[in-house]
Amino acid sequence: MADHHPAADSRTPSPPHGYSRQCTHSREQQMHIVAEFHVNRIRPSRIAYRVGIDIAFIEALIAGEVEAERFAALLRHYRGQRYRQRLRESNARSGVARYELQQRIEREFRAEADL
Repeated sequence: MADHHPAADSRTPSPPHGYSRQCTHSREQQMHIVAEFHVNRIRPSRIAYRVGIDIAFIEALIAGEVEAERFAALLRHYRGQRYRQRLRESNARSGVARYELQQRIEREFRAEADL
């Protein structure tokens, strides 16, 4: 992990007091939460607000500045999980609607995997 000097970092640490919740999760749990929320396209500011994770840490994870390999592995895991869940949910449809939805899910999954 690279040294992180707050003075050189232009990002705001956490949202103003009273705006977000106090975070009670370990660093490992925070990484899992950020990965899962990021895969579901939740904005970093919203993650910070809902869970209380430091927004600077969230942005650093997403940018690959800290824990890059570990976070990338978590993203792959949660993308696969989301892909399988969306396919299961598509089974509620039938015929052409199901086929088209499954094709769209497949395209989106492949596009995200190429990122």
